[in-house]
Amino acid sequence: MPFAIALSGLNAASADLEVTANNVANVNTNGFKESRAQFAEVFAVGTQSVGSSASGSGVRLSSVAQQFTQGNIDFTDNALDLAIGGEGFFVLSDNGARTYTRAGAFGVDNQGYVTNAQGARLQSYPFAGNGLFNTGTPTDLQLTTGANPPSATTVSNFGLNLPANATTPTNPVFDPADPASFNHTTSVTIYDSLGAAHTATVYFIKDAAPNTWNTEVEIDGTAVAGSTQITFNNDGSLNTPASGNMTLAAYTPSTGAADIAMDLNFSTATQFGSNFGVNSLSQDGYTTGRLTGVSVDAEGVVFARFTNGQSTSLGKLALANFVNPQGLQQLGDTNWGQSFASGDALLGEAGTASFGNIQSGALEASNVDLTAQLVQMITAQRNFQANAQMISTADTVTQTVINIR
Repeated sequence: MPFAIALSGLNAASADLEVTANNVANVNTNGFKESRAQFAEVFAVGTQSVGSSASGSGVRLSSVAQQFTQGNIDFTDNALDLAIGGEGFFVLSDNGARTYTRAGAFGVDNQGYVTNAQGARLQSYPFAGNGLFNTGTPTDLQLTTGANPPSATTVSNFGLNLPANATTPTNPVFDPADPASFNHTTSVTIYDSLGAAHTATVYFIKDAAPNTWNTEVEIDGTAVAGSTQITFNNDGSLNTPASGNMTLAAYTPSTGAADIAMDLNFSTATQFGSNFGVNSLSQDGYTTGRLTGVSVDAEGVVFARFTNGQSTSLGKLALANFVNPQGLQQLGDTNWGQSFASGDALLGEAGTASFGNIQSGALEASNVDLTAQLVQMITAQRNFQANAQMISTADTVTQTVINIR
């Protein structure tokens, strides 16, 4: 009967409108992937049917397929807003159950775990040291809330030039209070094991021997034994110490910290021209630091940054991909779950294999094309009207048959 066929068409057009309405409603939902209603004809087939003369029995909704195309990237000011440029899904743990999402609006809960708005925890590979990560089983990503511990100075680097035409000081007895007893001096701030700052001062004294300089070192005004000579070649390059390192005797700070055992590195020192110049000063120690922020690089490595200039790797974001993403089970809240149709999750890292890069301070917008959805709405509406008209026509025909006398 045409009534049943037209009714199936009404149901199909209504389902198409529902899918379109859901797409339009989520046009501003981050990480949302538009759906597409897919239909199939209904055709009764039997061993005794006459296929050449059958007209079909209508239409049915065969599936609502997700369209996992890339959405636009919108930039924000939040470092924990994350977007994937390319393939892959963020991996979340919802009370132990693993879910997947493209919506990267993350925050921090009261325990320091990085979570989405529903409390599911973002998964990452833990840091294993030396720039490596344990890429076995991902774990909950937790931000550090403590201070960054200090580190004592072990090497101070002096990139300087000593004047080739310097003469020996007029006072042959070194006295740090007498500028006539040394030629040049420079200082660098160093740190002990408790993070307390100290001032290391190096004095340079021209020796009577050609291309030879003596050094004296003080830390906080206290002389430190172990200073030695620096000699240069005829071309102004460093001769001794051969490695450039000058080892000082241990210095005991008054703060109660461990002794400072430090080397002075003069590997880049030269003896050119007539002017003394300090080109660079650096040392490898630092004081205590407090957390100032978090950053995520393109490969998904999460760094905690501190006021002492240090950064600590907290983990590397785990990404997942599937052979058939359209087979994922929708869980709501822009989350999906693994299903038989999707295949097993392939876990990996950003920027490798089939996984895209991570953009920090950005969110992936919905991939809904609003103009296309409005056109689809008009099409579905016309289909609904046409099927309604078919019912009206079938009713008129039926009424005519009933009225035959």
